[in-house]
Amino acid sequence: MSNQTMVSRVENENVLVIERVFDAPRELVFQMFKEPEHLKRWWGPRGWELPVCTVDFRPGGVWHYCMKCVDKSHGDFYGMESWGKAIYKEIAEPEMFSYTDYFSDAEGNQNAEMPSTDVTLTFIDEGGKTKLVNRGVYVSPEALKTVMDMGMLQGITETWDRLEERLNEVK
Repeated sequence: MSNQTMVSRVENENVLVIERVFDAPRELVFQMFKEPEHLKRWWGPRGWELPVCTVDFRPGGVWHYCMKCVDKSHGDFYGMESWGKAIYKEIAEPEMFSYTDYFSDAEGNQNAEMPSTDVTLTFIDEGGKTKLVNRGVYVSPEALKTVMDMGMLQGITETWDRLEERLNEVK
């Protein structure tokens, strides 16, 4: 399986599982998800930046961020901001961590109209490479369909491509 291949599947109609192998050690891949200076370089689809990114990486801690579209070729999305908030639940470095992901506003208030997601990231050591497994549990099949219809898989593909590029820069 080449590093570029992202595999996704839906389980029980409301669980999205995404997997990809990165050519970097597990500790380094894990680090990319917990340090703001790394997250700012790769989180989000192409053409989007992270002007705001605060991380309190501990159970009960909060990650609050803003993605902003800075690419004029994205048309109507240009200049748009998308705020997100995650509350960390369990952390076992460098094997896994879990969090609840919310759409939010600039103050960190949760957007009640958008579904939250329970996410578990598992980092599997494959002899110097790392298999990353992202398991997102949605409140309902409809909630999963909502984010899929918003183009989430393409967004994650581009985001993980950027993660690959960032890993190549620092390793």
